[in-house]
Amino acid sequence: MKWSAQQDQAWEWLALGPRWQRKPQAPPVAPPHAESSLTARWEGLQQAVASCQACPLAQTRTQTVFGSGSLKGRWALIGEAPGAEEDAQGEAFVGLAGQLLDQMLQAMGWNRASDLFIANILKCRPPGNRNPSLQEARACEAHLQAQLELLRPQAVLIMGRVAAQHLLKQDISIAQLRGRVQTLQIGSPDALMTVPALVTYHPAYLLRNPEDKAKAWEDLNLFAELLVQSAALLVQSDKAASPAGSGALLNDRLYDPG
Repeated sequence: MKWSAQQDQAWEWLALGPRWQRKPQAPPVAPPHAESSLTARWEGLQQAVASCQACPLAQTRTQTVFGSGSLKGRWALIGEAPGAEEDAQGEAFVGLAGQLLDQMLQAMGWNRASDLFIANILKCRPPGNRNPSLQEARACEAHLQAQLELLRPQAVLIMGRVAAQHLLKQDISIAQLRGRVQTLQIGSPDALMTVPALVTYHPAYLLRNPEDKAKAWEDLNLFAELLVQSAALLVQSDKAASPAGSGALLNDRLYDPG
């Protein structure tokens, strides 16, 4: 693909390097869903989230933040929780953190509206923009799982330590989690799907620590490669499938020294 003027602007804003052009990729094939049924289930889930009273955050929110993007996107981006501006507007990743995310996506040539779906592990804002509690994340987990079941993403990009630790069930630092393909299990035990995932820094963290933008850029490029590989390697697993199966294979492919 050609490097666009918009991507040039994003590049300058991020102040990262070096840059190169990626080879064109085939357009994604739409998943074999019955569209009317999928849309109906998606709308039902939106209504369930909007009326959710599963935790005390329902009493302090302005509105729920379901997420935004494409139901047919190839991949999903999962963050932590809505902030004050997200709570006011009802959309994920707005404000300064959202602007930085937009620049990051543009620098990679990804379209926020059509290439992915963006959500958080919480649908309601924690007061004072504090980190989500374990109880809140657990109360909201069914909503995110239902979203991912319907989206069926080829891969997931997880932004932020709190989201990564909750989704991957690993109580370790983001420095230990990033840089390698992880595995995320989606669905019920009788219809389990194992999806490759990568962890990177949350845009709000990068605003406070711009020196780590270069590491985030490395993560985005690794994720772009993961999308290419996962199109061929991602398979649905059953109860007996190894949780590390697809992730281990992708790691072998992405880090093959030969």
